[in-house]
Amino acid sequence: MNKPLNYAMKVLSVRDYSEAEIRRKLAAYLFSAADKSAPEDDDELSRAQMQDEIERAVEYCRQNDWINDRRYALRYVHSRSRKGYGVQRIRAELGLKGVEKATISATLAECDIDWCRLARDAAEKKFGLPLPVDWKEKAKLQRFLLSRGFFHEEIQSIYMKISD
Repeated sequence: MNKPLNYAMKVLSVRDYSEAEIRRKLAAYLFSAADKSAPEDDDELSRAQMQDEIERAVEYCRQNDWINDRRYALRYVHSRSRKGYGVQRIRAELGLKGVEKATISATLAECDIDWCRLARDAAEKKFGLPLPVDWKEKAKLQRFLLSRGFFHEEIQSIYMKISD
């Protein structure tokens, strides 16, 4: 078994990663290993050889279903939503982790999460009950929820339910 595959298996044994994250980790691992080796070493890999090693390791992991961006995205959405984050923030974070937009959209569409209820829960946790109705405090709550990735409609729904 080659070094990149061993490293990928070691990294994936701890937690799930997206394919792009694994590629970045393998590249950093190989390039740092190449930098540490002496220039006169015969086994030093060229960049093209390193890319081939990374591709082989990623393909092996994909074939064994150790890397699955759809599964990763689904777990990530559930994890971040439990921590009180909204769709916009989760979508941006998954994008930064290299998950394709189509995969993100499909994953968010299949999640059965009440985002309005989640926004209300986050607001209650941060500000307590009753939720602020004073303009200044209400603006603070809205900024907080926007920073958490909730849409304006979800934030407004909090106050719609209060007035009912």
